[in-house]
Amino acid sequence: MGSRCARRVGAPISGAPARKLGYMSESKNTTGTTKDAGWDVGVRKTVAAAVPEVWSYLTGPGLPMWLGEIAELPSKKGMRFRTDDGVRGVIRGYEEKKLVKLTWHPEDWPHETILTLTLTKAGEATTVHVHHGDLADRDERRMMLGHWHRVTDSIVAQFAN
Repeated sequence: MGSRCARRVGAPISGAPARKLGYMSESKNTTGTTKDAGWDVGVRKTVAAAVPEVWSYLTGPGLPMWLGEIAELPSKKGMRFRTDDGVRGVIRGYEEKKLVKLTWHPEDWPHETILTLTLTKAGEATTVHVHHGDLADRDERRMMLGHWHRVTDSIVAQFAN
C-alpha cells in the first residue's frame, strides 16, 4: 500500500491555509467526490512482478479483464476503441509501461467516465493504480469500487507464486 502522510488528521497540508472542519451531521457524506470530477474511485494494489511483465499482461492476455474483449489496446492519443460488450472510448494518454488514460463509456450509461491505469515500480514489484473518475453518483461509485477491487485482486493473483 502507499505511504501515509505523517501529519495530524485535519491539519492543513504544508503551505495550505487552515480551515475550520465542520461536523459530519452538518453536511452530506461526500467520500469519493472531487471538486472538479464529481464521484471517483481509486484502487491500488502491489503485484509480485516487474513493471514490464505486468504491463505486457495488462495490454495483452489480461486486457479483457479490465477493459473488455478487444483485439488490442490502442496506443496513440485520440484513437477510439469499442469492446465486444459495448464499452467505447478514446485514448487520452498513453505512456508505454507506465500509463493508460481513456474515456470509458458503457453503452447502457448515459455519460462517459475517465479511467486511468498507472504502473509504478515498487522495488522488485509493481504497484497497479486504477483511478476511475466522473462517476454519476454514490451508487455508481460503490459499484465501480467493487469492480476495480475484483480486477486488481485478479491481477495480483495472476502473479502470485
